[in-house]
Amino acid sequence: MIFLFTDFGPSGPYLGQMEAVLRINAPGVDVINLVSDAPTGKPRLASYLLAALAADFTKGSVFLCIVDPGVGGDRLPVVLEADGRWFVGPDNGLLNTVAVQAKCVDWRIITWRPERLSASFHGRDLFAPVAAQIARQDFARFVSDWDGPELGNWPTDIASIVYFDHYGNAITGWRYSDALEGTFLLVVGQRIHQARTFIDSALGRPFWYCNSMGLVEIAVNLGRADDVLSLELGQDLYFEDGP
Repeated sequence: MIFLFTDFGPSGPYLGQMEAVLRINAPGVDVINLVSDAPTGKPRLASYLLAALAADFTKGSVFLCIVDPGVGGDRLPVVLEADGRWFVGPDNGLLNTVAVQAKCVDWRIITWRPERLSASFHGRDLFAPVAAQIARQDFARFVSDWDGPELGNWPTDIASIVYFDHYGNAITGWRYSDALEGTFLLVVGQRIHQARTFIDSALGRPFWYCNSMGLVEIAVNLGRADDVLSLELGQDLYFEDGP
C-alpha cells in the first residue's frame, strides 16, 4: 500500500492529483489517505505524528510524505528506508523522527527528474512517481546512495503539542511509557491529571492519557482541550510527580 501523509487539507485538487499519478504509475496498488491535515508548514512537528502512525504498518509499506514549505528551494528530495518501511519526501526534518526511532535506516537521494517539474508541486511531479516505483519494487534508477542528514541532536521525543484532531484533542510528540504512570502534566500553567480514557474523567475536566498511537494526549471529556486550555501547536508541556 501507499499511504499519503500531507498538510494539503481535505479539499482542493492536490490530493486527487497526487493519487492520480500514483494510480497511473502503480496500477493495482492501494492508495490510502492517512493524514491530510498534518501541521501546515511545520515539518518538525509533523514528523512526530508521522513516526507514531507509521509504526503500526507492515514492512514494505510506502509513505508519501509532503509537508514542504521549502518546495522549489534547496532542500533535498529523499527516500528513507526505516525498519523495512519506505518514506518519500523532502529532507526538511519531516522524516527525521522516523529515522531516529528506527533500528535500521538507509537513506537515498532522488536523482531522477521528470520532464515536467513544477516549482511548487514536487509532491505530484517528483515524489509521487518515485513512491509508485518503490511500491512496484522498481526504483533503483531513480535514486543514489546518501549518508543522510545529521541527526545527532534530533530528539526521539518532544514534550510539545504536535497535532490537534477533529475533536480538539492535543496530541504530543512524547511516547507514553510506564515511567509516566501517575504523573501530572503541566501546560499553560495548569496541572492536569492522568486518566485511562474519557469516561474515567469528569465531564468538562481536562486530563491526559496514552492515546491509540502510544502518544501522550491532552483531552476533555465531551469538550475541546484546545479551547478549554487555550492550547497552540508547538506548546511545551512538562511532567510532575504526584500527588
